[in-house]
Amino acid sequence: MSVFTGRRLGRLIADRTGQPALAHDADVVGSVLPFRVSAHVADELIDWSRAPDDPLYRLVMPHRDMLDPADFAAVEHTLRTGDRDRSRLVVDGIRERLSRHSGGWGGGSRTGDGARTGDGGGAGGGGRAGDPYDPYDPDPCDPYDPPDLWDPVGPCDPLLTRTALLDACLTPLLDQPRVHTVRIGTRAVSFSPARFLDAPDADDLLRLFERIVDSGRHLALMLHVTHPRELRPEAARRALRRLRATGAILRTRAPVLRHVNDDADTWARMWREQLELGLFPYSLSAVRGTGPRRYFGLPLARTLEVCTAAARQVPELARPACGPVMSTALGTLAVDGIAHLDQGPAFALRALWSRDPALTGRVAHARYDPRARWWDELVPYGPGDRTLIPGEPLTVEDVTGLSP
Repeated sequence: MSVFTGRRLGRLIADRTGQPALAHDADVVGSVLPFRVSAHVADELIDWSRAPDDPLYRLVMPHRDMLDPADFAAVEHTLRTGDRDRSRLVVDGIRERLSRHSGGWGGGSRTGDGARTGDGGGAGGGGRAGDPYDPYDPDPCDPYDPPDLWDPVGPCDPLLTRTALLDACLTPLLDQPRVHTVRIGTRAVSFSPARFLDAPDADDLLRLFERIVDSGRHLALMLHVTHPRELRPEAARRALRRLRATGAILRTRAPVLRHVNDDADTWARMWREQLELGLFPYSLSAVRGTGPRRYFGLPLARTLEVCTAAARQVPELARPACGPVMSTALGTLAVDGIAHLDQGPAFALRALWSRDPALTGRVAHARYDPRARWWDELVPYGPGDRTLIPGEPLTVEDVTGLSP
């Protein structure tokens, strides 16, 4: 599979857009946040005539707004002077600061016994400094995460690994009676569909999926699809047909991202087209708008507005089961809407899954704040809401409702 990274990515941008300034910006940002772009994305998905404002360009290409202006200027200066030691110090400092601001979620994959292993990839969120930058870092906690489910997703897309390695990872699960569901998250269908068509081990991969399904397991492929254009190329549609023929169930999920899909019409169109292709819209998530994801972040109120307006445009089967979700240190929370209570409006939150099983299904309210972007920016509406929302340490009264 042909990919563009580093300076090749800058040259690609210059060649396709005729704008050397965009290539320069990509070189500077790419020094801090490494990117990898497949030839399929470059040739089939990006509308280069609309760059840099094309949604797919914004999703996958380095843009100067991804860095704070002062950081951009500092990196640019070190690259211009050619001082490699100074450049390394500046870049490492920025990466460390971005990673510190990417917290608020519990990373890793869930194993059958309820533990989580692995780590979220990307330049933020604890990934290695050299990992390709993932603009939205697939949710480490899914909205529904029962203990009989095993998710092999790690820092990289598992379906882009060799089938032999994936087989060695998955086949032992078929001897575990408590594993009833195998879930794999991937963007390969839309970003690298050739993996399922003419890769040397494409047929072996499909036979592996058939074997999992024939064993009686539920094989759930969680496709990360962020824009309707991603599934329109014929190669992607052929890949979908081959995957569905194995008996796997294909679900889709994505975050609401500024510059990419932050309008209801885009989501409604995407959900309708996915349903026509035999896919099941599964979740729409909020993205933590700090650290390297500041560029994509939106207020929760706006994310909820997009989700609600899109859901009104499509039939029930084309909607995800719940409103925007956030994967947090506590667990996975859904924003069900805005409640109008005695002391003013409030976000209604529900714990879809929690590290503390007693909190799963619990409902809480946070004071409505049109600027809040994430769970840890919310203020509990009342003492009883502090079980799901950060704040002061819980008291006996908060937990039991009784005075000590």
